[in-house]
Parts: sequence; C-alpha cells; structure tokens
Amino acid sequence: MVVPIVKLLRNKAFDAEATRVLSSAFDTAWRLLEASGSLLATEPEAASTRESLAKRIIEMRLRGERDPNRLVDGALAYLTNADTQKQA
Repeated sequence: MVVPIVKLLRNKAFDAEATRVLSSAFDTAWRLLEASGSLLATEPEAASTRESLAKRIIEMRLRGERDPNRLVDGALAYLTNADTQKQA
C-alpha cells in the first residue's frame, strides 16, 4: 500500500527535502495516533484517517509551516477537533 502522503505529494511541487519532512511528519503523527489507542487509527476509520492526516500536513506546509514538530502537532490537533465535532 502506498502511504497516502506519498500519493498526494505526486501532484505538488515540493523539493526532495520538503517531501522528506512531510513524509516523516506523517509517519510520526500516524505512529503517535496508533500508540494513543485512538479509534481513528483502527478499521474501519484508519484509511480515511490516514488520508485526512496527510492532507492536513500538506495543507499546513502549503500555508508556510516548515517545522516538523508543528506539522505533527497541528495535524493531530486537527484530527482531534474534527473527531470531537463529529461526535457532537
């Protein structure tokens, strides 16, 4: 399976270093989400969660964020807020 962020990056103009940072941020965020025991990281939610996570990281980078830790934190916060709103 191709990691969603790699598939999504194919259509964007990021240099090799930016692509490496984005992929690393995605991998880190996904590992943290899985380790947290969140239901978002389990089936049937996992595939859509991975895609949302990837899209959010790319969106943050397009808006100028370059810090890998802020990419991870921001993407996880986004997922948390989105999940909370779905439950409300």
